Amino acid sequence: MFESPCKSINVLNAWSESQEELRETQPASPPRGTGKRVKIKKKKRKEQQSEKRSDSAPQLCTDDDVQGRKETKYRPDEPIVRGIFEIGKKSHDVVLTATRVTWTPIQPETPTADRDVKKQEEYVELQDVFAVKVKRRRSVGQQTGGTLLGITLFQCKKKGLKLKDHAIHFNNLSVDHCETWFQSLKEILSGFKNRPKSLKVFVNPVSHKKEAYQIYLDKVAPLFKLADIQTDVTVTKRKGQALSILKDCSLEEYDGVVCVGGDGSVAEVAHGLLLRAQMDAGRDTDSIFTPVQAALPLGIIPAGSTDVVACSVHGIRRAVTATLHIIMGHHQPVDVCSFSCMGRLVRFGFSAMFGFGGRTLALAERHRWMPPSQRREFALIKTLANLKPEDCELSFITSRGAEDQTKAERKRDGEAICESDSWQTRHGLYLNISIMAIPCLCSMAPRGLAPNTRLNNGSMALIVVDNTSRSEFIKHLKRYGSTNNQFGFSFIETHTVEAVRLRPRSQGSWAEDVLENDSKTRPIISSEGTYPWNIDGDLLEVASELLIRVHPQLLTLFGADVEEAEESPVKCSCI
Repeated sequence: MFESPCKSINVLNAWSESQEELRETQPASPPRGTGKRVKIKKKKRKEQQSEKRSDSAPQLCTDDDVQGRKETKYRPDEPIVRGIFEIGKKSHDVVLTATRVTWTPIQPETPTADRDVKKQEEYVELQDVFAVKVKRRRSVGQQTGGTLLGITLFQCKKKGLKLKDHAIHFNNLSVDHCETWFQSLKEILSGFKNRPKSLKVFVNPVSHKKEAYQIYLDKVAPLFKLADIQTDVTVTKRKGQALSILKDCSLEEYDGVVCVGGDGSVAEVAHGLLLRAQMDAGRDTDSIFTPVQAALPLGIIPAGSTDVVACSVHGIRRAVTATLHIIMGHHQPVDVCSFSCMGRLVRFGFSAMFGFGGRTLALAERHRWMPPSQRREFALIKTLANLKPEDCELSFITSRGAEDQTKAERKRDGEAICESDSWQTRHGLYLNISIMAIPCLCSMAPRGLAPNTRLNNGSMALIVVDNTSRSEFIKHLKRYGSTNNQFGFSFIETHTVEAVRLRPRSQGSWAEDVLENDSKTRPIISSEGTYPWNIDGDLLEVASELLIRVHPQLLTLFGADVEEAEESPVKCSCI
């Protein structure tokens, strides 16, 4: 049987009173002269019982009581509803409190019954439950109604880095009792503040193998519907559309923004959210300014080729795991970089590469007619075949509190080192320069492209690869796919920095490096006197000096902080 809280409390009080009265009315022969003392004890006992009953019985609350109980309507251990359900073909006594649902199998009494019941008691924490539904049996084609079977709880279960949904069925044919349980559970679940109720969703249909929209329909949308989350979905048709929408649309009605796509799509949406925050705050983006935090958290559903941002925040490339992080309202603050040229903001991002990384992406962009995997391998091999260093002036500010790794640096031929204020400046030839505010985990780099940094430690990893032979550089690249230290070479130095300033000194531009005259290899974007940068997988042309600064916890992502992914390393076949 099911009982409401008030009714169950009254029944328990009545039962305790009857037990006390039975004990008190047992025939006894008290000694003479103690009758008055016994009466006094009985009177005190009754007064204490009446005080307990008055405390546990439902009462009208004054304004002060309401203010005091705003956050906790129920005490954590106080039974809210109790009843009998069939779970796994066995009857169970089920109790709902403000924090958990507990069920115990109903068994005949035995001398060891209490011990057995304690062993068989099971429960689920309500903080791990994201939905409750009424369970019905319906015939084929029937949309509404149907035979009531009970209620179902949907739990978010964690196994390593994976999150998966798990259904727990509580079977009972009573409409009234199931309705009481359903409403009580819905009221408790609606009290978790971080869980979103409405989301703005951007889907890039051409991401990776053009599977992003199908991933959303098959794995993401059903879970959002199950959790009663309203979604406003935009399937983008061109690059920059999500940025345009975020700059102009009203965001007050949403609790978060979701991006289904690869790193390029994620970078565009993140930049749009942060740029919108600066516009709303009246920041002048044509000067060096201190940015404000984004108003809404960003959820990332991995649907790209590498998904380094999703892997860094989830530890795994799995759409269901990312979706459940969003539904459960798991928030993870993340550091973000700002990229400025001549005092003007170019964009926000998480990572950047100049030199080998930038030229490889530039060459791949010239061959967009090729399939994505072939295009990347072709560009990588071609850039390695024509490997050459960049003549640069590199300046950086070492992060406060970090170990100064520059004290033991060697002097290199043709490299001048000077120090002005807090900026350390050097000139030299570099094969690649990477600046990363997050670890950049992916299947090809299980330890991360920048394993020495974290999601929100307020600093960036600066990785400088000096001029060396092609064979040594390839050894360095191969180390990313293993557990060995990819920086254990004499031609690589790493720094923990707050700001980086890079100024190329060569006269030629990357457009002059075109090796074929075929029209197919003509660059999509080409300007004289510009240099290619790979910023979060997007090609950016910069004509002069670029300033990169880190901004601690500027953006909130749906997810959790992880050290490294559990996926097995996948080595690139072309190295």
